[in-house]
Amino acid sequence: MALDPPTMLALSVALAAAAALYLAIEWCSIRENSLLFWSAGFATISVGSTLALLRMGGFLLIGIWFANGLLVIAHWLFLMGVARFTQTRLSPAWYLVFIAWLTLLLLPGAPWWSKVMFMANSLLVAVLTLRASWLLAPHGKSLSVGAVQLRFVLLAHGLFYLIKGLTAVVPGTLIDLAALQGEIIQISLVEGTIAIMLIALSMTGTERHRREARIARLAARDPLTALYNRRALEVRAPNLFKDVSSARPGALLLIDIDNFKGVNDLHGHLAGDRLLISLSEMIRAQLPEGALAARLGGDEFIILLSNTSHERAVALGSALREQFQTTAAHTFATPEAVSLSIGATLFDQPPASLAALIEQGDAALYASKRGGRNNIRLVDRTLSGTPPQHAG
Repeated sequence: MALDPPTMLALSVALAAAAALYLAIEWCSIRENSLLFWSAGFATISVGSTLALLRMGGFLLIGIWFANGLLVIAHWLFLMGVARFTQTRLSPAWYLVFIAWLTLLLLPGAPWWSKVMFMANSLLVAVLTLRASWLLAPHGKSLSVGAVQLRFVLLAHGLFYLIKGLTAVVPGTLIDLAALQGEIIQISLVEGTIAIMLIALSMTGTERHRREARIARLAARDPLTALYNRRALEVRAPNLFKDVSSARPGALLLIDIDNFKGVNDLHGHLAGDRLLISLSEMIRAQLPEGALAARLGGDEFIILLSNTSHERAVALGSALREQFQTTAAHTFATPEAVSLSIGATLFDQPPASLAALIEQGDAALYASKRGGRNNIRLVDRTLSGTPPQHAG
C-alpha cells in the first residue's frame, strides 16, 4: 500500500478514532478530566483528517480551512488536558488562538495563500504543543514516567511544527494545500501519523501511572482518618528504625481513647467518627518532621518518633491529651470524661520488629489506664534510661 496523502490521512483517521475511543473508555472508569480533553482532541483529529480528504474533490473551504482549524482545536484540547493533569490554571489568552485562526478567513485568494495558511497553522500548533510540553517539565522531580515520556513526545512534535512553519518562507518551497503536494506536506503527513500513536500511548501511560499511584495511596491509608494503616506503617517503620542510635533515640506513643463507647452510645456512631477524625487532625498538626502516625484500628492510634528525647515525647503526648480532652468535653458531653491514655516507650536500639515495639507500648498503655486514665506513661528503655515518666 503506497503511502500517498489519502492513505496517510485514512491511517490518521483510524488511529485517532481508536485513541479517542480508548481514552473515553478510560475516562468512564476513572473520571479524570484530562482523559476527557485528550479523547476529545483525538476525536477532533479524526474528524479533521476525514474532512481533509474532501479538498481533493474541490471542497476547499471545508477540506483546507475547516480541517486545519480542527487540527488547531485538537492541540488546544491536548493543552487543556495537560493543564488539568498538572493542575495548572492557564491564562485566558490561550483562547485567542481561535481568533488568530479566524482572521485567516479574511485573507484574499492570492497565490501565496497556501503558504500563509500553512505557516499560520503550523505555528499555532507548535505554540500549543510546546506549551503543553513545558507544563509537563519536571519541577525537582517528574510527575511520572509516563508524563516524562509525554513531555518529550510533545516537545518533538511541537519543534517539528515550528520548523515546518518556518519552511514556508524558504524561497522555492512547493506548498499546495489543495492538492496536498510539496515535500514538506508529505513529511508532515507521515509525522502526524507517528505522532498520533506516540502521543496516545504516552497519554494512556501517564494516566495509568497516576491511577496506580492513587490506588497504592488509598491502600496505605485508613479510610476514615486518612492516617496510615498498620500495614503501611509496617512498611515504613524499618526506615525510621535504621536511624535510631544512642545519639538519636526513637519513641513510640500508643494512644487509646478513654470512654469512647459512651460517645457512640449517647451521640451515635457518626459522632464517634467525627471524634476520631478530630484526633487524627490533632496528631497531624502536632507531628514532627520525619515522624509516622497511623490508626491501628478502632480508637487506637500510634505515633513513631525519630531523633527525640523522653521530654519531647512526653510533651507531645501531653499536648495531644490536653487538646483532645478540651475538644471532646465541648463537643460530646458524656457522664464519664472522654480523654486519652497514652503508653510510650523510648528506645535507642532498633527493635526486633514493629510488633515487638507495640507490645512494649501496650504494657505502658495498660499502666497508664490502670493509673487512672487521662495520662501518659513513658518507659525509657535506652541505656541511659530514666525511671518511668508519668504525666497526668
